[in-house]
Amino acid sequence: MKTYKFLISGKVQGVWYRKFVSENAKKAVFKGYVKNLPDGRVEAVANIENDERFNEFIDILKKGSPYSIVENIEYMEIPFEEFNDFEIRR
Repeated sequence: MKTYKFLISGKVQGVWYRKFVSENAKKAVFKGYVKNLPDGRVEAVANIENDERFNEFIDILKKGSPYSIVENIEYMEIPFEEFNDFEIRR
């Protein structure tokens, strides 16, 4: 199990992006969080078991909401942090 941080840019704030990511991440049983950043990007952090699950999470981030436009997703592995659920943080 690894923990990854994702930085999503594009039209991702004020368009229900976090809500859709959170709902789909919960359905897929991911643990972590999603939150808006002051610079207009969205940050997502998740515990991911393997490459297949990594690609599944990326697909959730790419899809977003019907009103969002994802232009870029950066990611990095960060020190492991255990989460109990997937939540929206403020």
